[in-house]
Amino acid sequence: GAGAARAQRGRRARAPRGKATVVPCGAAGGAAPAGGYCEAAETCVRRPTRTVTVGDVKIGSEHRIAVQTMATTLTHDVEATVAQIKRCADLGIDIVRITVQGMREAKACEFIKKRLLEDGYTTPLVADIHFTPKVALVAADHVDKIRVNPGNFTDGRKSFDTIDVLGEDDIKQAQAQIEEAFAPLVKKLKEKNKALRIGVNHGSLAERILFQYGDSPEGMVASAMEFGEICRKYDYHNFVFSMKSSNPKVMVEAYRQLAREMYKRGWDYPLHLGVTEAGGGADGRIKSAVGIGALLIDGLGDTVRVSLTEDPEFEAKPCLALRAVAEASLGKGVATFAEPSGRREGQVARRECNFPMDVPLNVDGSVLTAVTAAELGGYDTKQLCDRFGLRLRKDGDVQKDWKSVDAVVVNGALTPKAVANIKALLDVPVGVLCPPSNNLPDGVTVMLEASAVAAPVPERVGGCALVFSGGESPAEIAKAVANAKPRFMLLKPKSQDGVTFLARRFFANIAACEGAKAIPVMLWFRYLAAAGMTEDDIVIKSSADFGSLFVDSFGEGMLWEADMLSSEHLIESSFNLLQASRMRISKTEFISCPSCGRTLFNLQDTTAKIKERTGHLPGVRIAVMGCIVNGPGEMADADFGYVGSGVGKVDLYVKYDCVKRAINSENAVDALVGLIKEHGRWTDPAEAEE
Repeated sequence: GAGAARAQRGRRARAPRGKATVVPCGAAGGAAPAGGYCEAAETCVRRPTRTVTVGDVKIGSEHRIAVQTMATTLTHDVEATVAQIKRCADLGIDIVRITVQGMREAKACEFIKKRLLEDGYTTPLVADIHFTPKVALVAADHVDKIRVNPGNFTDGRKSFDTIDVLGEDDIKQAQAQIEEAFAPLVKKLKEKNKALRIGVNHGSLAERILFQYGDSPEGMVASAMEFGEICRKYDYHNFVFSMKSSNPKVMVEAYRQLAREMYKRGWDYPLHLGVTEAGGGADGRIKSAVGIGALLIDGLGDTVRVSLTEDPEFEAKPCLALRAVAEASLGKGVATFAEPSGRREGQVARRECNFPMDVPLNVDGSVLTAVTAAELGGYDTKQLCDRFGLRLRKDGDVQKDWKSVDAVVVNGALTPKAVANIKALLDVPVGVLCPPSNNLPDGVTVMLEASAVAAPVPERVGGCALVFSGGESPAEIAKAVANAKPRFMLLKPKSQDGVTFLARRFFANIAACEGAKAIPVMLWFRYLAAAGMTEDDIVIKSSADFGSLFVDSFGEGMLWEADMLSSEHLIESSFNLLQASRMRISKTEFISCPSCGRTLFNLQDTTAKIKERTGHLPGVRIAVMGCIVNGPGEMADADFGYVGSGVGKVDLYVKYDCVKRAINSENAVDALVGLIKEHGRWTDPAEAEE
């Protein structure tokens, strides 16, 4: 009844309240490939897709991956919009989307396109449409592509408690209403040979879809299929799909489910990849690379957009870096192997591991770092704390903090000063790993190459850790584990080429080994400096590699080495990557939209102010949205929401529920802090220790 329906509001994961019914497509089905959701299980092969034409840009598997961004200007400000699009195009962006919320903006598209062509820019334009089918019809005359959101193209602004019962007739009636509103646009796009993106967003699914499926990947796929079926009914095929979420794990699974469904139906439409509301700075780049990179490495994706809370020009470099990841991955992999986990069918679960009692690993994801014995021996107490993220109290005591490393790998001959600092780390406690040596302090974990362990290893406090390259057979793994009885294992590939597939095979092999399947595994990846590569390139590539495994729950921690990145940068990025992969939450998470012409306040400045006030709250998720275009569903993955509701006005949300309306923007950050305190999620920032 209505009471039960209302009780669901505000839950982070909304469960379906009715039986899900997928409309039969009537199309000839296709055979599932060896990879299940992608072409191959053991190597990167690009999924074959048809060519979709967007202006003079081609999207599809026979073409290079296209990179996109979205203008943040007011669309009716033609001069500012044209200038921004030109800056993006000059940096390598292929396609630019613009906000079209009304007739004024739809008509402005004509003049934007004209000005670009006069200046020699053929960059295709995409009109971003929400709520307004009539506006889409006007915009289609002037742009190269229309993006529609199935969640609000016909359903309007979101509410979540109006449906109590949903029968087959209700579903058919709703689908008929969608067709009535959507078909005129489909026919016009077909007539004009314009393109379409069916852009599903996890946070703005229609109420009917939520009732049937919950806010799940299954619901996202069902929503996309309904709109795809209408396109096909009118013999229109110049379209792509996207399945965006601010949660990279949800996003990856949604795209995989969509790919499975398209293989099943024999469809070959291209995929537009993106993690929505990724945020800004390093966080936004890492979160995007985790989700987008995981799919590209499996050969999925034909065009990409990295959504940052920054000016759109800054999205170009990470987009281009992700395209480079995709191109470098093609053909890389390992020999065919059996993967028993059910992962390719969508069954992903954390490994059940036995964590050691005498090595202080973090069960949600451990961060390791490497240092030479000479470096370690040169640190005084403050330098030791700074290097490993420890907290030095005024009384001289050293403690762990939220951003402290869990274990340190020490390489090289140990000096007396290095030994003293090892003992200090062990006392905190921080784990310490060293190669075999005669002067190892008690509690150090001895690091052994698995290939060199031919006899039983003597037991000691701290035990040992085995280093594998990933090429070992199940028998070789079983033998080394039986002899060493390791506290944990490290997977350190000889090369980063095809590392995702090598690691999947390694985890398949240890799953087949009774003695190894419950031992934690740390991923140890090293990235060498290469000509022409920037720090951003390394972060994007590394995040794609680690993230492609973490989203499938492969790996219980990480050791990230890169010649071009400082140790401080690597440790900070490791924590960011674990959080992006929904493993270890070490700080406040901000889900902030990238801004567009609908934004009702300065999103970058406001986000910075909110971060300054609330950035010390590990485990709290805050959504910062410039407008409510996608409905309160955009709060689906956040605890609290800060949303522009009018000029100078802000609404505050707790999960799905709007709890404070039309607050003056100058008081809104204080009101947000008060709301967090009211719900018991606030702690005062720690005072700095001298």
